Amino acid sequence: MTVLPHPHIGLSTVTYLFEGEALHRDTLGSVQRITPGDVNWMTAGRGIAHSERGATGRSYGIQIWVALPKAHEEMAPEFTHHPAASLPTLDIDGGTLRLVAGALHGARSPVKTHSPLFYAVAEVEAGGVLHLPPEHEERGAYVVEGRVGELTPGSLAVFRPKADVLLRADEPSRVLLFGGATMDAPRHIWWNFVSSAKERIEQAKRDLREQKFGQVPGETQHIPLP
Repeated sequence: MTVLPHPHIGLSTVTYLFEGEALHRDTLGSVQRITPGDVNWMTAGRGIAHSERGATGRSYGIQIWVALPKAHEEMAPEFTHHPAASLPTLDIDGGTLRLVAGALHGARSPVKTHSPLFYAVAEVEAGGVLHLPPEHEERGAYVVEGRVGELTPGSLAVFRPKADVLLRADEPSRVLLFGGATMDAPRHIWWNFVSSAKERIEQAKRDLREQKFGQVPGETQHIPLP
């Protein structure tokens, strides 16, 4: 994995590895190695650029993007790292659940968020059951490996509000569970830029052309504007 420096606005990127390791660098000067079970949470706010490079061998994981509430869209960028040992791990029916961010089943992650949400990684054996209580307005499940009912790898299910959800694994499975409060306004997305205003995305394009996102220390190249 080699992802050259590239910019973001209006979101947080959340990187979580299942195998291997990677190195994060950004325009704040952060240099952070990430290993399986760790969390790299980078909040772009008004703008940040970063790179991600894998080590020798296989790097396997997922990065989700979390839109920021309007009140935080233009906040100063931030980067935090949380080692695997700092995250709550819960025993569930037929498996384990690691709480990456937010609150679920009475546990709370130390990872700072800017809106009410939850994000968990569950690993269950065949016959194991995942429970999603109705406490969060929006909830989803994404199958990384295995099979959960009709959900196969790459499938995403979004659940009705207030429904008490039970998911049974048909085979050993790894599943991402996430959700939170409904966003305070629609969001626009173009490439790596997210905003409640289309005009702000156009400004970000101009900022990249004029090299206003800054330089990532240790990097000499970047991904150009598409």
